[in-house]
Amino acid sequence: MRASLLQVAVNEGESVESRRLRVAAMVRDQAGADLVVLPELWTTGAFAYEEFAGEAEPLEGPTYEAMAKAASEAGVWLHAGSVPERDPAGPLYNTSLVFSPSGDLAAAYRKIHRFGFDKGEAVLMGAGDALVTVRLPHTVLGVATCYDLRFPELFRGLVDAGAETLVVPAGWPERRRSHWTLLARARAVENQAFVLACGTVGTHAGVPQAGHSIVVDPWGEVLAEAGPGEEVLTVEFDPATVAGTRERFPALKDRVLGLERPGPRP
Repeated sequence: MRASLLQVAVNEGESVESRRLRVAAMVRDQAGADLVVLPELWTTGAFAYEEFAGEAEPLEGPTYEAMAKAASEAGVWLHAGSVPERDPAGPLYNTSLVFSPSGDLAAAYRKIHRFGFDKGEAVLMGAGDALVTVRLPHTVLGVATCYDLRFPELFRGLVDAGAETLVVPAGWPERRRSHWTLLARARAVENQAFVLACGTVGTHAGVPQAGHSIVVDPWGEVLAEAGPGEEVLTVEFDPATVAGTRERFPALKDRVLGLERPGPRP
């Protein structure tokens, strides 16, 4: 399976519309990949809180339309990162979109863990309440977003729902880059799954972004890692490695705690 992580630069001075057109072209250039992944809130920037309300879109808004078309033209599964979504009832959500190679929406995930404590995303956006998996021809994706990476119970829930490849778009800050790498590897090891973590680069709202998108195998080995600038990180991996790892080292079968909790919503 071939995956391409598009480590998009989000800098002040480039309009949302210009970036949307540019990223759509980047997606189209990935024809031949099985899966393409974009970062979190790449239209506005994850820390550009003051832009969220003004740039929020309905689910089937301009970013949805542009990414659906790009996925179809490239013939790829596309995790289109996330956008600030405005629900018809009023709330904003940090919502990820996954498209099939035909351009149909396969899944939408509203970020469960909002970052900011008592400011920013934590107070400006609503929280999702459902785990999301997507079945591809060769693997099952488990969908999470940025700050979710710090909450292992979410990923264990995704694994319980069948996930074998965990996809994490992010707008992770440079000052905590060591946590980014550490947590991506930890989520891979403890869940015996691939982790594809795709971040932004550049500086927006005064916050330098970490970049260093990363692909980790079920043993915690880094298969590929990007640098600090805009780039396409492409890697080939064998999804069957997950089942083989779990069979040879069946740690998940030895779980004791947490098994009594209800399963994820369908």
